[in-house]
Amino acid sequence: MKTDKRITSFDDHLEEQYEKKETLTRQKFEEEFETFRIGVLIQEARKKQNLTQQELAEKVGTTKSYISRIENNASDIRLSTLMRIIREGLGGHLKLSLDI
Repeated sequence: MKTDKRITSFDDHLEEQYEKKETLTRQKFEEEFETFRIGVLIQEARKKQNLTQQELAEKVGTTKSYISRIENNASDIRLSTLMRIIREGLGGHLKLSLDI
C-alpha cells in the first residue's frame, strides 16, 4: 500500500511547530492547551445541564463575563474557583493527576 509522505503524526506536527517536549516553547504550548481544555470541559458540562453562563455564574457567586472568559480561554482561573464551579455550579467533582 502506498502512503502519502506528507502526512505526519500529531506528535511530529507539534515538534515541528512547537519544538520537542523538553523545550520552553513546547511546555508553554502544552500549558495553554490545558487551560483551553478546562474551558471547553466547563462549557460542555454547562450546556449538558442546560445552564446559561449567567445561571452558572449565579450558582457559583461570580459574573457571567468571568464564566465567559474561562470558557474562551481568556482568563486564568484559581484552583479554588475551578473547584467551586465544578462542585457548586455543575454538581461534579474535580480529579487531578500529576505526571512527573
